[in-house]
Amino acid sequence: MARVVRTVVVERLPEFAAIPLPTRATPGSACFDLPAAESAVLVRGHVTLVRTGLSMRAPAGTFLEVRPRSGLASRGVLMANAPGTIDRDYAGEVRVPLTYLFDGEYRIEAGDRIGQVRLVEETPARFRAGRVVWSGQRTGGFGSTGR
Repeated sequence: MARVVRTVVVERLPEFAAIPLPTRATPGSACFDLPAAESAVLVRGHVTLVRTGLSMRAPAGTFLEVRPRSGLASRGVLMANAPGTIDRDYAGEVRVPLTYLFDGEYRIEAGDRIGQVRLVEETPARFRAGRVVWSGQRTGGFGSTGR
């Protein structure tokens, strides 16, 4: 079965004309890496919106998710709203909200991979009022199934 390749339109902001488009690090990568467009300093207790210099438009029937990079998380850098959603009707610059967990600071340089972007199929849905019947199997939430 042939896979349909969808096209995401990406516009570089004029001041970041040389920034690379999102790319996969390996053929098996699930997401496309997003580079930082400029340097930023992350400090504990503060969220910094790191610029990508890119705006993106997903094709009809899809949206984009921005996800954190595990390599950054292992160094104490977290994405504040993971995953982030880029709605199809948003046309502004994609910025990645990052924070640092440790004392001191963490420096992001222009070109560093700061997030990943993934194209997601939109599933039409609707919500209706009704009674939710308990299955008798799970209660509690927030880790109720154990470690």
